Amino acid sequence: MSPIKITALTLLALTAFAANSLLNRAALATGEIDPGAFTVIRIVSGAVMLAALVALSGGASRLAPSGSLLSALSLLAYAVFFSYAYLSLEAGLGALLLFGAVQITMISVGVARGERPKPLRWAGIAAACAGFVALVAPGDAAPDPFGAVLMTVAGAAWGVYSLRGAGGKPPLEATAGNFLIATPLVLPLLALIDFGAPMTMAGVLLAIASGALASGLGYAVWYAALKHLEASVAAVLQLLAPLIAIVLSILLLGEEATLRMGLAALLILGGVAMAVKGGSRRA
Repeated sequence: MSPIKITALTLLALTAFAANSLLNRAALATGEIDPGAFTVIRIVSGAVMLAALVALSGGASRLAPSGSLLSALSLLAYAVFFSYAYLSLEAGLGALLLFGAVQITMISVGVARGERPKPLRWAGIAAACAGFVALVAPGDAAPDPFGAVLMTVAGAAWGVYSLRGAGGKPPLEATAGNFLIATPLVLPLLALIDFGAPMTMAGVLLAIASGALASGLGYAVWYAALKHLEASVAAVLQLLAPLIAIVLSILLLGEEATLRMGLAALLILGGVAMAVKGGSRRA
């Protein structure tokens, strides 16, 4: 695959990941749909799209064995907390909180498993944690505390999901299998849906776009690009996703960029980049 095509696929995938934040916020901020209903539609439409993509690639018979209950539960926890967090968080801020929580979770688990970061990685971890604390600290520009907690939990759940999916089964088939397993698990969420709340066609279409396009197709494109990227390069490139979300939220949703968010983004994303490049050794 040519470098231009790899670059295009990578940017498309990262934009799709960022779009999840915008689609969620656009639907929930204006009351187009209940967050529970949004999550149900997102999971189901994502499962349908991913199953179709795997079937087209000739791997439909391997869908069920590729998923796991624990991974599906982690995926579901991420999706639920993610949607409810966007009742009160802006899209760019939420994406930054999510990304910071994902990376801090994954690095922390690595340390707990016996990895011993080198000095540069420790410095990066410290910077990322400081940025995360600065972002949620009380103040005039602080995010809604409850929304920040929900998004942090969503990020931790996605970090666990990512760690469980590292290596082993083909990633697209594993993701499709996990979405399929999560589909019946998400249905009890229907009991929490406020059916008296509005559910517009725009809200339903935004949820389908989040599941089928930003999640389903987004993952497929990312895995296609990932085959041609070094792991460390791919990890650093993911730093672009929250930055894309922040820029698009300003341009498309009219959100405001604050000095606090800018400084926190610099610390979190710069710290994670240092941590990825810093390396570690086994205890």
